[in-house]
Amino acid sequence: MPPAFHALFRAYAAPLNALGLIIAIFGLLMLFPLIVSQYLDDGVARDYDLAFFVTFFSGMTLFALTHRHRRGLRVHDGFFLVAATWIILPVFGALPLSSHLPGLSSIDAYFEAASGLTATGATLLDGLDDLPVSINLWRTFMHWIGGMGIIVLVVAILPVLGIGGRQLFKTEVPTPMKESSLTPRIAETAKGLWITYILLTLGCGLALRLAGMENWDAVIMAFSVSGLGGFSNHDSSLAYFDNAAVEVVVMVFALASALNFATHYLALSRRSLAPYRRDPEIPFFFGVLAGSIILLLVYLMQSDIHAEFFGTLRRVSFHVVSMSTSLGLTTCDYTAWPMFPQLWLLFLGSFVACSGSTGGGIKMMRAIILYKQVLREFIRALHPDAVRPVRLSGQPVGEGMLHAVLGFSFMYMVSIVSLTLLLSATGLELITAFSAVVTCLNNTGPGLAAVGPAANFQSLSDFQTAVLAFAMILGRLEIFTLLVVLTPAFWRR
Repeated sequence: MPPAFHALFRAYAAPLNALGLIIAIFGLLMLFPLIVSQYLDDGVARDYDLAFFVTFFSGMTLFALTHRHRRGLRVHDGFFLVAATWIILPVFGALPLSSHLPGLSSIDAYFEAASGLTATGATLLDGLDDLPVSINLWRTFMHWIGGMGIIVLVVAILPVLGIGGRQLFKTEVPTPMKESSLTPRIAETAKGLWITYILLTLGCGLALRLAGMENWDAVIMAFSVSGLGGFSNHDSSLAYFDNAAVEVVVMVFALASALNFATHYLALSRRSLAPYRRDPEIPFFFGVLAGSIILLLVYLMQSDIHAEFFGTLRRVSFHVVSMSTSLGLTTCDYTAWPMFPQLWLLFLGSFVACSGSTGGGIKMMRAIILYKQVLREFIRALHPDAVRPVRLSGQPVGEGMLHAVLGFSFMYMVSIVSLTLLLSATGLELITAFSAVVTCLNNTGPGLAAVGPAANFQSLSDFQTAVLAFAMILGRLEIFTLLVVLTPAFWRR
């Protein structure tokens, strides 16, 4: 082994050891669709056998090779491990898909798996209705795993990560989650969040079954809704069911999944609604949703797009909730609407979901801080001597947090512009390129034009698909975690 490579291996042996463990656990999670495939005899069991063996063996091999170099994980290790996990896991998640669908290219399989694990829901597969149940189950099960976060799961069930547990938790869940919402032991926090997540998923599946879905449809859709992913087992998405009760259930649980899971956890553990009343994001969250539904309803009614009031209200309400929460399921082709409501829906997916939720975008917490910062600047312009700190729940927001939010918002806009220009340079039409970048960076799913809800991402080239897969991971890790690892300074010891 060359000395330089040996030194690099020794430097990153500890996070690589944890990465091997994570890959092995991910392989064990493949046993769920494998068992379902064997039970249903849907012809995919051998593909899962191969995927499980390759994933579990690879993880355990990496774990064994680095075991004697284990130590506590530091901040530097945390960034490396989280970024490596989200880049590498889609490779293994794609194995059942590429094995069962031989016409699927490697980059397309990676895109589909990355879309699953990042809970984006952008697909390039046709004929979903004809796919085996276990394949569709695996696609949405990846939503469920990635929605709360595989690192959070590992921290919950394997505290052996030691002092790095809190750092990993904060690195993978980098939204402004309130420290007061966390238990003193980070493993207990992770367990509490996952228990809350499991209960919500079970409730969603049961409610969908009672609303009229068949058993496997309810299971598959429960994973998709709870993870706010948006994959469906039908080409026509939720329009396949044409069931108002199903749509109401999906909306209710999408709204619940888009709220801070720390708030859910506190409400459950304390058996009180007080945490919801104290959460500063909730009034803005529901206020934006209500205002958007009214705005788009009035706009579409005046435009004579949908003449019937209740039918229009049903479509508008569902899509406002679905796109705002970054769920991305659809009941109609909203690209048939005028451009204004299309862009409004795309815009909502950028910020409405709350911090600590399974949703994407910059999160409502940052949007509130930005709004209050802008308001403070207006007041300062009128009254230069005024002292007006930005407050959340009555508490002043530190200048460090304000600078972090401003820095993140700037990089968010830079990412959208840069990736849109890159796709446009490949010849992709502007609306398609812009909406594809926005919807992938926000982990929302359907875009506009050629990647709208009536189509999918199949028409894109391999390079364009790779760019959007990068955008998904960039958005899931909220930009800085991935970009820090990609800077040369990170690799200089």
